[in-house]
Amino acid sequence: MKTELLNPQNSALILIDFQPQMTFGVANIDRQTLFNNVMLLAKAAKIFNVPTILTTVETKSFSGNMWPQILDIFPDQEPVERSSMNSWEDAKLVEAVVATGRKKLIMAALWTEVCLTFPALEALKAGYEVYAVEDASGGTSVAAHNAAMRRIEQAGVVPVTALQVLLEYQRDWASKDTYNAVIEVVKEHCGAYGQGVEYAYTMVHGAPASRAGVAGN
Repeated sequence: MKTELLNPQNSALILIDFQPQMTFGVANIDRQTLFNNVMLLAKAAKIFNVPTILTTVETKSFSGNMWPQILDIFPDQEPVERSSMNSWEDAKLVEAVVATGRKKLIMAALWTEVCLTFPALEALKAGYEVYAVEDASGGTSVAAHNAAMRRIEQAGVVPVTALQVLLEYQRDWASKDTYNAVIEVVKEHCGAYGQGVEYAYTMVHGAPASRAGVAGN
C-alpha cells in the first residue's frame, strides 16, 4: 500500500544512467545540487542495507561510465549494462528487481523524461509501487522534467525527495545503530540542515569540531 511508509525491509533502490554524457544534458536543476542529492540517496541505501540496483546505457559508445562516486559506495556491484533507453526492457534489470523480493521501488534517473518515465510506467504496469526521487533525477529542461513528473504521478508514481527517503528510513532518532552514519550524511549533504546539526553539536553541546573527512561514510 502506498500509505505504508518506506522502510529498509520493504523497498529497493534503482539508480539509472548516472553517467557523464547524461549529466551534460541536465538543465532543470543545478548539476552540483543534483550530484549532492544522488550521493545522499545512495548513501541512505548503503547505511540501511537497502537492495540497490545500478544500471547504465551504452557506456562505451556514448554515455561513459557510471559516476565513480556511486561505484565507490557500492564497490561490489557491477552496473547492469543496457542498449535500451527503457531499462525495464532489459531482462537482467528485471531479474535483479525480482531477486530483491521488494514491491516498493525507489527510482532516480537521468533523464527524467526518458530513463525515469519509461521504467516507472512499466514497473507500475507489472504491479510494483514506484517512488520517483524528484530532486535526484534530471531532465533536459524544466518543462521536460516537470511534464515527465506530472505524467508518472498521474499514472500512480509517488514523488519523493532524497532527504525524505533518508529520514523515512531513520524514522526514530533513538535507532542508534544508524544514527551516527545518518548524521554524518546530513552534515555532508544537507546544506543548512547539516549546518544546523553541526552548530547544535559544537556550540550547544560542546562537541569538538570535526576535522575528519566523511567521504567514506
